[in-house]
Amino acid sequence: MPNLKSGAKRMRSDAKLREHNTSVLSELKTISKKLYALAAKEPQKAAEYAIGVIKKYDTAASNGIIPRERADRKKARISFLVAKVSAKK
Repeated sequence: MPNLKSGAKRMRSDAKLREHNTSVLSELKTISKKLYALAAKEPQKAAEYAIGVIKKYDTAASNGIIPRERADRKKARISFLVAKVSAKK
């Protein structure tokens, strides 16, 4: 338990922030899985959906929820997946 009043407040705000960050990470994982499943079935829709997924990764990186390098890596893999699936048509 913190000794100072400001420390207690900081603990409360950290808990809220941690909950928010966890929900964003969970959403990123969910939409990524959905993209990979969509790419296997409908490549055209996957290409459109990928744009939204990439925006989510950019937003998460700019807000400091995930590191910029991780976002860049995930975006590159998504782009590669969409290009590969589109070439198969």
